[in-house]
Amino acid sequence: MFSRRRTLRLETERMALRLPQHADFNGWTSLRQESRDFLTPWEPVWAPDHLTRKAFTTRVYWAQRASRAGTAIPFFMERSVDGALLGAITLDNIRRGPAQMATVGYWIGARFARQGYMSEALAAVVRHAFGKLDLSRIEAACLPDNAASRGVLERSGFKYEGVAQGFLQINGRWRTHVLYANLRHDRRGRTDVA
Repeated sequence: MFSRRRTLRLETERMALRLPQHADFNGWTSLRQESRDFLTPWEPVWAPDHLTRKAFTTRVYWAQRASRAGTAIPFFMERSVDGALLGAITLDNIRRGPAQMATVGYWIGARFARQGYMSEALAAVVRHAFGKLDLSRIEAACLPDNAASRGVLERSGFKYEGVAQGFLQINGRWRTHVLYANLRHDRRGRTDVA
């Protein structure tokens, strides 16, 4: 007997978060290409085949496998009113056992930046992670000078935890990142003193 897996979809006020599909290729490629200058300072160097159909197909298959395996959930952000692809947010490196944690990463198209979409998407992913997935901790990292990303994290309940030297290669160089985390039962700064 075949079992049908329910398609993972999170709804917010203005968008749906869902796994990428092969039909997203043209929208994804267009958005990435038009946002290249906007994204370049904050991302790893794109591979020469980054915008090809073959690379996108590999991305879609990876998303399906990772989601089924429970190791990552790569969401595309789709605007409800017109179906426009806004960007992506991925809950990655999902770890079970005593850790019960994951890492979140995201990007948004240049024309959709600073309109609250990423805060909305991040809130939905955090609710899903702490609720349905029963995770305890979500980590994020960004460049110290990425004020927009730091603001999104801080407004979304993430707290600054420190610095990681030479953390990731961004725009062709090993870069130091600031580290943030959101805890399901955040006790930082609280006491039980009566």
